[in-house]
Amino acid sequence: QVQLVESGGGLVQAGGSLRLSCAVSGRSFVNYGAGWFRQAPGKEREFVAAISWGGYTTYYADSVKGRFTISRDNAKNTVYLQMNRLKPDDTAVYYCAAGRVANRASREYDYWGQGTQVTVSS
Repeated sequence: QVQLVESGGGLVQAGGSLRLSCAVSGRSFVNYGAGWFRQAPGKEREFVAAISWGGYTTYYADSVKGRFTISRDNAKNTVYLQMNRLKPDDTAVYYCAAGRVANRASREYDYWGQGTQVTVSS
């Protein structure tokens, strides 16, 4: 079993930055792809970014490309999401996920964290 715990969310003004962390425990993380998803009130969960197990391949949603950066440190069993130039539309609960392959589809992920709230004020 794999457990994921997100941290780093909070309230920030538009144009600001936050870095989310996802600590993974329970099994070696090195074999898993990882992704970040988000869900705003009244909306479906949507893909944000994903990274392959070795960190060599990354994927981004068009809405965050150029502003967000996903990375991972397998020695620390941690995935990060650096979010810059935040917009009010980025307000959502952000979820970390782990799966066999980095993917844009949420159904491909086996393990999920509880989420961390990100609120961007205008």
